Amino acid sequence: MKYVLVTGGVVSGLGKGVTASSIGLLLKACGLRVTSIKIDPYLNTDAGTMSPFEHGEVFVLDDGGEVDLDLGNYERFLDIKLTRDNNITTGKIYQSVLDNERKGDYLGKTVQVVPHITDAIQKWIERVALIPVDGKEGPADVCVIELGGTIGDIESMPFIEALGQFSYHVGPGNFCLIHVSLVPVLNVVGEQKTKPTQHSVRGLRGLGLTPNILACRSTKALEDNVKAKLSQFCHVAAENILTLYDVPNIWHIPLLLRDQKAHEAILKELNLIGVAREPDLQEWTARTRVYDILHEPVRIAMVGKYTGLSDSYLSVLKALLHASVACRRKLVVEWVAAGDLEDVTAKEAPDVYKNAWDLLKGSDGVLVPGGFGDRGVQGKILAAKYARENKVPFLGVCLGMQIAVIEFARSVLGLHDANSTEFDPETSYPCVIFMPEGSKTHMGGTMRLGSRRTFFKVPNCKSAKLYNNDSFVDERHRHRYEVNPNMVQQFENAGLSFVGRDETGQRMEIIELPSHPYFVGAQFHPEFKSRPGKPSALFLGLIAAASGQLDAVLQNYGHASKLLPNGIGNGKPTVKTYQNGNAIKSSNGSLNGVYSNGNDNGNGAHH
Repeated sequence: MKYVLVTGGVVSGLGKGVTASSIGLLLKACGLRVTSIKIDPYLNTDAGTMSPFEHGEVFVLDDGGEVDLDLGNYERFLDIKLTRDNNITTGKIYQSVLDNERKGDYLGKTVQVVPHITDAIQKWIERVALIPVDGKEGPADVCVIELGGTIGDIESMPFIEALGQFSYHVGPGNFCLIHVSLVPVLNVVGEQKTKPTQHSVRGLRGLGLTPNILACRSTKALEDNVKAKLSQFCHVAAENILTLYDVPNIWHIPLLLRDQKAHEAILKELNLIGVAREPDLQEWTARTRVYDILHEPVRIAMVGKYTGLSDSYLSVLKALLHASVACRRKLVVEWVAAGDLEDVTAKEAPDVYKNAWDLLKGSDGVLVPGGFGDRGVQGKILAAKYARENKVPFLGVCLGMQIAVIEFARSVLGLHDANSTEFDPETSYPCVIFMPEGSKTHMGGTMRLGSRRTFFKVPNCKSAKLYNNDSFVDERHRHRYEVNPNMVQQFENAGLSFVGRDETGQRMEIIELPSHPYFVGAQFHPEFKSRPGKPSALFLGLIAAASGQLDAVLQNYGHASKLLPNGIGNGKPTVKTYQNGNAIKSSNGSLNGVYSNGNDNGNGAHH
């Protein structure tokens, strides 16, 4: 097993996660199998109880692990399925060591950070690196490890000590350290400053780790004299100094790394030069080019409570983006704070109220994402009502689906007191109730979490078609409350169809309004399995409906989710790209002048 460690210096939020994902993608394009581990030095055992304001969204894995959003980046870029153990936190490590101490594993010994904690970290890395994550047998070739935080943080010290020992333990040729640092430009002088990076590298060295490659974040490409200076003071060869300058979208980062021969530097450090091939990023390049030239907008109103922070809804935004690129539309997200749509705001801040409603009414589609707590619920209900009554494409995810059900109960069934017991435990019409899988007292890890199977009960519905007409689908869940099965018959009699349910038929998974162009709700989170080349079915439906292409999408392929990342169809017709509702395909593998591999295997290129 070979290891690539990505650390960060100077400031946090430099994009270590995207850099680590891009390095993984580049190595995968060289024909290597890649897995990844994210180390978070905080004391929480997982990300489940942290507010999205603090730490961005909580990403959910197939096995129910609630993890850092960087694992979402890895899954999307590398098209892999990680496990909860791929996210190491200080909390998990200390917990395992303390459990062992209570069991008597260290009898007679004083349990200390070195060697006990550091040994536990190394063992964890070695164990998890061997877990296959790409659906094939046996371990991967390379494990990319990302160390969260910044070099010099007190809380990451045990990890740095452990990784220093680890690099010695696995030996040269099996370990490559990439340090992501900042090269700022002072506006007054306009020159790129290397001192912060020098200090950061010195700090890293003092802790027993020597960087093999420097990845420098800056606004523009590094000047040659700056590279020479960094090389001299940081003891890193000039060809191993990469510049990660600002790009229009993050899909460019793997291409940026490839153009600077980052893969050669890494493969050299890992003694893999003869083993790996030249990176094949044709399909990725073609898709990135398509993304760059999109100009016809599709406006989606995102009605939520964390609207100021795009990281709070990162996977939802990515799922919208993947679907927009597939539909050849430029995604414009209109952030609407749910509370601003409510009557209270109309009285207190009429301008804010008017602005929120203008945004909602100017959108081509409405999305109500998941969330917890009762803030802004009334506003979300009003947004669902607007979308339902005005035939505007609507997608409700998790709480968003429950909102749609509550709104339907109030407006269509005339049950004005209808509510979720989460917001009103005493409601006389509880159409959303606490589900029996969890516990009300312990917050962490008590929900219906991870991959669960949904069976389609109505074979000809829009969602089933979008999911390739499969009879069932596996999607990831994260919720405590769900639709009250005792009220389902009432809803269905009034025209709301529960088209997807779990194997018992008691848990409602997907709702649709057959009389509406696209009004869909999902109890699961389809966004967690969306990939750049394989957009999530329900998000694709929303974007297609919002851009007038839904009929074309439903007719041309009932197999949206069956795209393969390598640009070769899996025996089924390939995905077509839509322009004004008509599928377009040209003979030489080029789509609208965007070339993929030129030889299209009789399949047509696809993006």
